[in-house]
Formats: sequence, structure tokens, C-alpha cells
Amino acid sequence: MITEKESRIDFAKLTGWLKTIMLPVIGLVVFIGLWNVLAKNIDTSLGQFPGTTAVWQQAKVLVDEHYTQQNKAEAFYERQHKRNAERMAKDPNYQPKIRAFTGAPTFFEQIWTSLYTVMIGFLMASLIAVPLGILCGLSKSSYAAINPLIQLFKPISPLAWLPLVTMVVSAVYVSEDPMFAKSFITSAATVALCCLWPTLINTAVGVSSIDTDLINVSKVLRLNPLQHVIKIVMPSSIPAIFTGLRLSLGIGWMVLIAAEMLAQNPGLGKFVWDEFQNGSSESLARIMVAVLTIGIIGFILDRLMLQLQKWVSWDKSATLR
Repeated sequence: MITEKESRIDFAKLTGWLKTIMLPVIGLVVFIGLWNVLAKNIDTSLGQFPGTTAVWQQAKVLVDEHYTQQNKAEAFYERQHKRNAERMAKDPNYQPKIRAFTGAPTFFEQIWTSLYTVMIGFLMASLIAVPLGILCGLSKSSYAAINPLIQLFKPISPLAWLPLVTMVVSAVYVSEDPMFAKSFITSAATVALCCLWPTLINTAVGVSSIDTDLINVSKVLRLNPLQHVIKIVMPSSIPAIFTGLRLSLGIGWMVLIAAEMLAQNPGLGKFVWDEFQNGSSESLARIMVAVLTIGIIGFILDRLMLQLQKWVSWDKSATLR
């Protein structure tokens, strides 16, 4: 038999669950409704601004184009293998050659390129920012020496970094058979330079804010500097570090799209720019597909970082958003 108290608890849980589900749904429905209403009243040089139906249709077209291109690539390599097999049957000493498929990258290939690039740039920045932030948080002298550089370089736009990075990479990264394309190195380095600072600053703040009692425990246990960092500093600073990492990843994703558009490096940014330059009647809808994709990927990346924070955090009861 369910008591009145248990019934109230279940009703409260049900109400909370409905709010969690329904409020985002209501927000999306309102957004879609406003989008469709406004789209009907906006005429551009490329035609009417696309509504949800036009965007959905172009999303399906982009999927079909991807599979069509994949089939072409498979057929291309199959023809080469068949031709090489026939040549080797006639001449056992023949050295088979496989030429790369040179078709235009599809929308999904552009997505993968951007994701791969931003993750490399983000990892590069994190490997520099976290140790440097810990050093700044532990040492006031180090912070006083590095802080002017942080304040100097933090406000610089990626559009200002990009030409410099491009020229440096072109001058330094010289190879007849490069492992990575120069465009990839340029984009990743630009991302790293721009998303370095939030992680560095938040890490320094988190480390400098460690409870005095924990520092005293470290002294009582006579932990060496490395043990102090691993057992005291890192666990206590995880919330601040991950706040910086999440901010950095979001900034890095925005920076990458801008860099790809400006430098015409492969990725989603180049896809958007190419569609804008194309100027067809479907271009706006295809750009909207890319814009929504960029937003969805940014949201997913943030949620993944949040889940990683929950996994490594020692305080499992903390509410993280």
C-alpha cells in the first residue's frame, strides 16, 4: 500500500522529470516556430531565407552526396585493383600502384577534418596550459612573471594570429613528404594559440584557491612537490581546471571555423564559405545545415567534457552543469 508521503515523493519526481524533458522541448518548438515565421518574411539576393523544411531537404541531399561519393571512391579503387591484378598476371615483376581518389570532400568528411583539427589544437593547448597554470597557482613569482604575457596575448583575435602562423608554418615546416598537410598544422596551431588562455587562467585560480587545511596536511605528510601536485593540488583544482577546459574547447571550435573560412583550409568553415561563394538557390539552406551542425557538435563536445569531469572528479555528489 502506497502511503501519502510516498505518493508526494513520486509526484515530485514526476514533476521534476517532466520539467527536465518538457522545458527544452518547449524552447525548441518556440525557436522552430519563430524561425519559420521569420524565414517567410526575409528575401535575400539568393532567394528566400530557408525554413526548417528546406534545411531538412538539403541535409538529406548532403547525406546522399556523401554516399554517392563513397561509392565512386570504392569503384575507383576496385578498378585499380582489378587492373593491377591483370597486369601482375601478365608480368609478375610489375609493381602495382594505387592512386588516391581525388574527389571533392563530402560534408561528413569536412566534419571529421574539423573535429580532428580542433581536438589536436585543444590537446596542444591543454598540455601547455594545465602545467603552466599549476606553476602560476603555486608560485606567486611565476604568476607575476607570466601574467603580463597572458594579458597581452589573451585578447588577440584568431584573424590576427592566422597570417603569422601561416607564414611561420610555411617557413619552418618544409618537407618533400610531409606527414601532415600545412593547412592542418596552421589551423591546429591557431586553435591552440587562441584556446590556451581560459585553461591557464582557471587552473591558476583553482590552484591558488586550495584550502589551507589541505596544504597543511601536505606539510604534515611531508609530501614532495610531485606528490603534493598529484595528491593535493590536482584533485582540489579539478572543477576550476575543467571550467577552463570547457571554455577553451568552445573557443577553439569557434576559432577553427573562422580560421578555415579565412584561410580556405579544409573543414566546415571552408564548406560554409564555398557555399556562400557558390550562390545557388540551395546555398542558404546548405549553410544553415552547416551552422546547425557546428552548434550541435559544440554542444556535444561540451557535454563530453562535462562527463569527463564527472568521471575524474573526487566529489561525485557535486552538481555539474
